Amino acid sequence: MAGTDIEKLIKLVSKLPALGTRSARRIVLQLIKKKESLFLPLIDAMQNVADNIKVCNICGNFDTSSPCSICQSETRDSTTICVVQDVADLWAMERVSFFKGKYHVLGGVLSALDGVVPEDLNIDSLIRRISSEGVKEVILALPATVDGQITSHYLVSRLKEYNLKVTTLAQGIPMGAELDYMDEGTIQLALNSRKTM
Repeated sequence: MAGTDIEKLIKLVSKLPALGTRSARRIVLQLIKKKESLFLPLIDAMQNVADNIKVCNICGNFDTSSPCSICQSETRDSTTICVVQDVADLWAMERVSFFKGKYHVLGGVLSALDGVVPEDLNIDSLIRRISSEGVKEVILALPATVDGQITSHYLVSRLKEYNLKVTTLAQGIPMGAELDYMDEGTIQLALNSRKTM
């Protein structure tokens, strides 16, 4: 049986998404076996991220600077903002390397069941950006779930007073799916086929 410290590490690793106790045990065992080449460099990398990570004060992305590198980039189209539920969705969009605008992370979606209301999300900061940054298009890249659709309709109603185009991702994203689990081709197709709301 593993020692107390090892068991504690296994319990922590098992709390990561998509990992159970058995997977966590295999991961921890592999780390221990490859202490010099894997475990110690992983500890250093994790400590560096823990020490240096910041939340972008404009879009909500994680980066080592705030504003993040995407918001600071002069080559990105600041007139187009893609609204996503979470940073994982932003990273999924960036994997495609197709979207050249900027992002806004809501930090969730509206949910009556979970008690998530508009004030819990980064909606007011989105409205401020639209008012001050000359935004012409907002792309709603929210999950194709009931809560995602409710959030999209709420945002459309909030954005009606502004002179801009509001679109949503179209073909390729099945109902109930989340961007983080989509392949790059599917995301690119959905982005190309977006429709006005």
